[in-house]
Amino acid sequence: MGGVSSTPRPLGRRVPARGAAYPPSASSAIQPQERTWAFPLDPLLTLATLALAACSLITLNASTSTDVTGSPHYFVDRQAVYFAVGLVFMLVLARIDYSRLRELKFGLYALLIGSVLVVLALGTASRGAQRSITLPFFSFQASELGKVFLVLALAAFAVDRSRRLSERQTTARIMLLALIPAILVVVQPDLGSAMVYGVVALAILFVAGTSWRHFAALITLGLLALTLVLVAAPAVGVSVLKPYQVDRLTAFLNPSENPRKQGYQQIQSKIAIGSGQKTGRGHQASQTRLNFLPEHRTDFIFAVVGEQYGFVGAALVLSLYALLIWRSLHLYGALVAGGIVAMLMFQVFVNVGMTIGIMPITGVPLPLLSYGGSSVLTTLIAVGLLQSIYAQARASSALKNRVLRF
Repeated sequence: MGGVSSTPRPLGRRVPARGAAYPPSASSAIQPQERTWAFPLDPLLTLATLALAACSLITLNASTSTDVTGSPHYFVDRQAVYFAVGLVFMLVLARIDYSRLRELKFGLYALLIGSVLVVLALGTASRGAQRSITLPFFSFQASELGKVFLVLALAAFAVDRSRRLSERQTTARIMLLALIPAILVVVQPDLGSAMVYGVVALAILFVAGTSWRHFAALITLGLLALTLVLVAAPAVGVSVLKPYQVDRLTAFLNPSENPRKQGYQQIQSKIAIGSGQKTGRGHQASQTRLNFLPEHRTDFIFAVVGEQYGFVGAALVLSLYALLIWRSLHLYGALVAGGIVAMLMFQVFVNVGMTIGIMPITGVPLPLLSYGGSSVLTTLIAVGLLQSIYAQARASSALKNRVLRF
């Protein structure tokens, strides 16, 4: 598993030694009788997670009471169950040596590809997309859980080739491993998750210390691919993306051009956020209650926060995300942590950005705030992995201090 110490260090563009992303567990070297009881989780990371969960329940309670006739707490109750189950997963993962997951990289990647293919074959179609499988209690969206699987698989692959990170073949293989599931979820279609997969791969390459020349080549190829998809292919009658996807990617540039169709969602979202002013409209939040604001419990829940609780509420939510991401960045430079941080940061940026009109609408949920079992469980599993990294580094630090004393 490698013999490199997992002592905390800030993220950086240094090539990690073999095993740096999945350092060996130090807790096993500590005798049971020498263990001392301490809070097993990172306090600030836990605080941010629980606070965002509370914000989600409060916001859903205020905005979905009339969505289901006769069941004013329908969405709140289900979201509470998702959080309860997800927190159990988080606690379990926090007690597991995450470095052992490196041995499962092929299985995790196979699960990622297999689950996406199962959704394509057996998934339930909704609003023109086939993204999930309907289960008794919720709709399982494989592309959400696949984000964590991809982080673990790519981090393990990067560690295995840590001595060859300067080679173009390594960069190409990591990007190919990310592009395969990304293409599969685009077919569903789920453009938002595909974008997250790409960002995760780039983040892991960055943390691993990949040459800037490789990034320049990847950016050039990305721009060429975007030009081909949005301009060249349609010009010759080939449609790579569905028409509504193209509209979503371009409508945010001028939403007032077609305010009743492509620009409707962002216009209503900005109206909702602007009407909240300093402290919000509370029970008088008409954009939400009268259903002018679309997808107010999922993609546009940040606009609900802005209307219901104003600048104060929106600033509180963004501050909690800043705390969550800062603590994740501050903890450790492991590739797993880097991939998770990129996943969370990108989703927050895109979701909030699309509610205020600076990003296209791509269906990316706001982690821990948007309603949905798959998103909540995936995010809490990712936080559980961060907690595991914290626990292992703390054990390593304790062992190092004990050795130095003797």
